[in-house]
Amino acid sequence: MGEDGLLRWLRSRLDPCLIGDDAAVLPAGGPFAVTVDSQIAGVHFLPDLDPAVLARRLLAVNLSDLAATGAEPAYAFLALSTAPGFDHRRFFRAFLTACRPSGLVLAGGDLARNPGGTVATLTLAGRCPEGGRFLDRRGARAGQALWLGGTVGEAAAGLRWGARREDPVSRAVAAAARRAVRRHLQPEPQLALGRWLGLRAPQDQGAAMDVSDGLAIDLRRLCRASGVGAEVWEDALPLPRRFAEICRALAVEPLDLALGGGEDYVLLFTLPDGIEPPFPEARRIGRITRSRRLRLRRGNTWHDLPTLGWDHLATQNAPAGPPGR
Repeated sequence: MGEDGLLRWLRSRLDPCLIGDDAAVLPAGGPFAVTVDSQIAGVHFLPDLDPAVLARRLLAVNLSDLAATGAEPAYAFLALSTAPGFDHRRFFRAFLTACRPSGLVLAGGDLARNPGGTVATLTLAGRCPEGGRFLDRRGARAGQALWLGGTVGEAAAGLRWGARREDPVSRAVAAAARRAVRRHLQPEPQLALGRWLGLRAPQDQGAAMDVSDGLAIDLRRLCRASGVGAEVWEDALPLPRRFAEICRALAVEPLDLALGGGEDYVLLFTLPDGIEPPFPEARRIGRITRSRRLRLRRGNTWHDLPTLGWDHLATQNAPAGPPGR
């Protein structure tokens, strides 16, 4: 069935307004946006990952979901099931330190032993900023500009590099690869951008979500929720420095990794044409259309947007999906 197919099935049996966005607004209209996400050893991270790094990564990927709703972080609930020998104090020191800048408070949770490997599940609740609104995926309108909050493809390149890279490369490429590995291990949620988007009015100013499974699959989800299509311009995609050289060393196509690599944790959003966000790292990458087609402009030719991205429930993922995700 796949992840998206399962969600469609669930929406037919549950309140569709609560299922399918990056966070659920509870009760209808607020005051809280609530999200939950897991990090699983052997799926999202290598089993020997430093517990402090795991703590920061777990928090960051969940905060990215709140950023996609424009929410201000409030409370956290952590369920932590760990393999024998796990350093709990190191994990919690890093986790609590990482909570402070956003004002997030750890309010409860559960601890358990799991001989099969560490699984960390975090639930976050965020508030709507005063004078703002919660963002969702349903506000995209034809004619709006399509934006990305930052570069794509780097985290997936970092995962691939960290898992298998041994051949010698130039010093500049090695430095770029180290940045890519850090991007995978230490994502930075775009809370300030999400807050700015949420403070804009009126209600139909646009749609937003975070890019976690890959730009192509996540854009498809945003367009499906809004009942629109989109055009993406390849030459406008924001890519990190020396990305092509890293991809060459990894024997992977840069466009495939940019569209389908995933775990970028930047915001994908729409705005009325002519409005630009005050964040220099954000880039316009296309526009929203009335047609439900998703198209990619490469040079002077148009193509269907490739079906790339990560689906945890699919029997086979697109080639750009990183191994062991």
